[in-house]
Amino acid sequence: MFHIKSFLTKCVRVWHILRKPTQTEFKTVAKVSALGILAIGLVGFLIALIMNIFK
Repeated sequence: MFHIKSFLTKCVRVWHILRKPTQTEFKTVAKVSALGILAIGLVGFLIALIMNIFK
């Protein structure tokens, strides 16, 4: 039961610190996330191509 109380206390503390991101922050995070997704997809595609070549 102690762990649940500690966890809830930490959650409340984080909730009080939260704030809505500015439009610039949101756009930056969205761009970085999109680039990361594209990079991972490209790596997967290249691995699939290589696997098909050596099949």
